[in-house]
Parts: sequence; C-alpha cells; structure tokens
Amino acid sequence: MLTPQDNELLVRVGPGTPMGQLFRRFWTPILMSEEIAEPDGPPVRVHVLGEKLVAFRDTEGRIGLLDTHCAHRRANLFFGRNEQCGLRCVYHGWKYDVTGQCVDIPNADEGERIKHEIKLKSYPTLERAGMVWAYMGPPDRKPDLPLYDVFSGPSNHRQVRKFTIKANWAQVMEGDIDSSHITFLHARVDGANNNAVRDNLANALTDKSPRWITRETDYGLLLAAQRDLDQEHFYYRINQWLMPYCTLIASPNDKPIIVQIRVPIDDENTLHFRAFYNRGYPLSAEDLAYSNSVIFPETDPATGEMREARENDYLIDREEQAKRTFSGIRSVVAQDLAMTEDQDGPIFDRSREFLTTADGAIVAVRRRLIGAAKALASEGNEPPEVGHAASYAIRPCQIALPRHVDVQTGAREAMTP
Repeated sequence: MLTPQDNELLVRVGPGTPMGQLFRRFWTPILMSEEIAEPDGPPVRVHVLGEKLVAFRDTEGRIGLLDTHCAHRRANLFFGRNEQCGLRCVYHGWKYDVTGQCVDIPNADEGERIKHEIKLKSYPTLERAGMVWAYMGPPDRKPDLPLYDVFSGPSNHRQVRKFTIKANWAQVMEGDIDSSHITFLHARVDGANNNAVRDNLANALTDKSPRWITRETDYGLLLAAQRDLDQEHFYYRINQWLMPYCTLIASPNDKPIIVQIRVPIDDENTLHFRAFYNRGYPLSAEDLAYSNSVIFPETDPATGEMREARENDYLIDREEQAKRTFSGIRSVVAQDLAMTEDQDGPIFDRSREFLTTADGAIVAVRRRLIGAAKALASEGNEPPEVGHAASYAIRPCQIALPRHVDVQTGAREAMTP
C-alpha cells in the first residue's frame, strides 16, 4: 500500500503538482488527427493535465494548441472563427496564430501598435500515427518524440481509437500492468475457446499465480510475469511499461499486440488511446474482425461514447456470467473499466489496499513514478527517459524459456526490432 501522502502525489496531475510537472516533460497525445482534420475547420476543445485548451488547424495545416480564453475579455475561443492562418475571437475580433501570438486587434485604434505585446499560452504540437501530440513542459527542455515502434510503422499495421474513462489515470493504468487478473476477469467458465484473448494466453490461464521479475530500463520497466509451463520451462508474459503512461501488452510474436496510453484529463478523468498493432504485416481481415468485436468496445456512432458504461452497469449479463464467461461483460475494455472506474471511487485510496506477491509490477511502477516526480520537484532532476528516445522502440512478448535462462537475456531477440 501507499501512504496517503504518496497516493496524493501519484494521482494529482494539474499544473504545479509534482506528478503534473513530470508528465509535462514528455510528449503527450491529446487528440486523434481525424478530430481536427480540415484546415480552417472548427476548433476543438482539449482538456488535458488539468488544463482547458483549444486546438485548431490553420490554413496551412499547422496545429495550434492555445489557452481557451481570449486575452481581451476572456471569451471562449472554442467559438472562434478559424480563418486565414489564425483563430479569431467572435466577441471583439482579436485574432491569434498557432503560436498564440496576437496578430490582429480590429476594435481599437492602438491595435496595430500593441498586438505584438499580446501572446496567449500555447504549446507545440506534432502529428504521428494519426494522433496529435503536445509538449506542455519548459520550452528549453523539449525532447524528441520517443521512437515508439507501434507509432512508427505503416498505418495499415495498426488501429488506434480514443475513449474517455471516468476515473483517475493511475488506477486504470495499473490495470494494464496487472497480469494476474487475466486468468479471472477475461476468462471463460464453460471450457470454450476464450474469445476475449483468443488462444494467445493459454499458458497464462493455466498457472493463476504469476511471480514477477521486473527490470529497470532506459525507457521505464520490463515487467515479466513468470508462470509454470512444465518441469523444464517457465512461461513468461513480458509487458513493457514506458514512462510515464504507456503499456505494451504482450501476445505471441505472430499476433498483434495491444498498446494502452492513459493520459490524465484531470484528477478524475482519463483519455484512453488504445492501439492494436502488428509489426510484421498489415492487419488482416481476421485481425480487424477480432479487434472490432473484442479489442475495441462498441460505441454510439452519434456520440462516440461506449455503449457499455458505468451508467448501465457495463451491460452485464448475469446468465452469461453464470454459464459462459467469468465476468458476464462483453468487451475486454468494459471488463477492465467495470473494475477500475469505481475502484473505491474515481480516485483510489491506496492506503486501504492489501498487496501480495501478485502485485509486484504495480509496486515497481509506482516506485518509479513517485521517485521520478519527487526527484524533479525537490532536486530538479529531469527524468532521464526523455533523453532515450530510441529505447522506446522496444516490444513486449510471450515466450517459453528453460528454467535456468535469464528472462531478459532469453527474450531479448523477441522484444527488439
């Protein structure tokens, strides 16, 4: 368990908080490119890391991310006109370019003289893999975008979707690194093929008590769940946790992997970017059918909201639960959210939990995050991961190894491009 003080440090992400300052040292996905596709198209509200912002794509295709409110009378720029390489406030006509610089003040005689003195808070952006990323930290500390393998390959090798989760970012992220829950939450009870995980995790479903081997790395943590396979072999499910919010979830080497990015909207809500990715070949029709029925939850076409939600108890089917699946909830995402969105409330009090050896990965990730946030806040030590962009090209894997083989050495070939 954590002390109440460390729990507060972990979950609070707004401006000026230790964890919020740590997050701002990294490039953070904020939107799907399709949400802001057209030059001079409608502005988009962005709420991330406790800040309310507005994004727009200008006439030349550049993306601006600005303070929501006009410098003049603090009107909301979401209602602004996106025109001729700038966002114009509809209250009094003040206009800003993608850097936040005021470029026109048409309602005052002195406007041409003073416009150069006025600049809104703004953050640099870039696009990668159909996603808009922002850097919200000190300008002189801006790093390179990490070389994520999943976001570097051809677009037909992946699917990426975005959802909103009504819970703190840390508790939903901790579900990603908790390997022991897959043998329960995502399992079947009727002996049929486990459609939730296909045949990917057959070995993991046999031994229900994983032992954890964790390794500190340049990018974050290697998290190996060791299970008994036979008298001569262990079976390893090796996930990768990439500082500060990304988890690569293992599958056999010929199957697509799942990538989870958990970006705090504020202290009680989270953006979930979920990717289904195969490095070796384009996603097949079978892969896409599987992802659209299992990996990604069903959404309402009009609103984009998940049909399985807290308000309807994630459409749990008690007959299904009694006779076929362990949870009675259809999609993998909804199964996870049923456990984490109301995990002792939207912000989980970790001082009240009871951890066991099955929680080794969670302990290791909390230690890394809290230690990094404290080091930055109290000593000014920048997170070293931002200087290791190339190391983020790592992959997860599932692998059987002789019991005497070191997991990191034995799995290295499967985990690196």
